[in-house]
Amino acid sequence: MTSTPAPGTITMYSTTWCGYCQRLKAQLGKVGIDYTEVNIEEQADAAAFVESVNDGNQTVPTVVFPDGSAATNPSLKEVQARLAVSV
Repeated sequence: MTSTPAPGTITMYSTTWCGYCQRLKAQLGKVGIDYTEVNIEEQADAAAFVESVNDGNQTVPTVVFPDGSAATNPSLKEVQARLAVSV
């Protein structure tokens, strides 16, 4: 299911009701980091991917970086650092 995001962007696996997801999306918007959002409640293969990187749990936000690595509930600073964006 997962595809590697373009350089400088991320893919965020989320749900509509996740407060952590909403916060991260707002923060990303403020600093101009583009992202593709995938709702794991609407795409079974997305939920399976999230489970595969979170010990069987559907923990969101799960973020995939251009290098193919993933992080669960990363801070904005972590996203910026992993994208090599100035803080």
